[in-house]
Amino acid sequence: MEENLFGQRTDLAQLQQSVAQLKSEIGKVIVGQEQMIELLLAGILADGHILIEGVPGVAKTLTAKLLSKTISIGFSRIQFTPDLMPSDVIGTSIFNPGQNNFQFKHGPVFSNIVLIDEINRAPAKTQAALFEVMEERQITIDGQTFPLQSPFMVVATQNPIEQEGTYHLPEAQLDRFLFKINVNYPTIEEEFRIVSHHHNMSLQNMIREVQPVLNADLISSLRLQVRGLHVEEKLIHFITSIVATTRNHKSIYLGASPRASIGILNASKAIAAMHSRDFVIPDDIVNVVLPVLRHRIELTPEKEMDGATADQVINEIVQSIEIPR
Repeated sequence: MEENLFGQRTDLAQLQQSVAQLKSEIGKVIVGQEQMIELLLAGILADGHILIEGVPGVAKTLTAKLLSKTISIGFSRIQFTPDLMPSDVIGTSIFNPGQNNFQFKHGPVFSNIVLIDEINRAPAKTQAALFEVMEERQITIDGQTFPLQSPFMVVATQNPIEQEGTYHLPEAQLDRFLFKINVNYPTIEEEFRIVSHHHNMSLQNMIREVQPVLNADLISSLRLQVRGLHVEEKLIHFITSIVATTRNHKSIYLGASPRASIGILNASKAIAAMHSRDFVIPDDIVNVVLPVLRHRIELTPEKEMDGATADQVINEIVQSIEIPR
């Protein structure tokens, strides 16, 4: 079993080449934001949805649009607003007088990559319309089930500072996102490069230079490779210990579900593959714990009043558990 740690059994050359090309194409427009791009690519390989949170102007929406441009699959964008109805997202049945029956008209969610801008601006009824499609990749309406084409991925953005006209996302919906990525302001050096790029070339021209790298068949093939990566039993124990601790921690009111454990497992496999390994190491797990868990736990009111954050509590939990060697 030990030789599995050192013997490469899976040829990851195609995956490595694809990841390098994706980063290169997105890098034609986006400066910095390495962690966001890394997690977006991991989300594709792990077949997970992604929630991106950050202040306006840090390229959340732009990066998601560029991601879709690097893949030859369907893309749709939905701007969530307080008056958005579920039928505006999933579609509706329309009566066809010529055939004397109702026909289902597909909504914009019937695509491969669905970008939802400002997801927290729509009310609970519209949010609930996403539950089935995010979990089961299908829509059921009027007794009929409509499966979505693979791959299917929701990339949603939200603004953390605006409260007026926004709604708290239901916990059941948050749990369906593999990652929550927090995007910060760029460094001074990165901002200088951003402004210089825009001085030398318009954004539209930069976007036109981005070329597709992947297609649906290649994504399916790469996902199969990632799914087959080796994970030692002691690392699975490490994952489940972290998640279980969130359920009885004094600072946490609502802990993470088993879906979080599966999310950490799948995400750590994707990160391992992106770093040329066909086996997971503890660092892969530690690197994905924050984005997988930060939106799945709810701190106690007392802890929130003390100014603590979910990231701080999660880091405390990880440090309290012995890392397997």
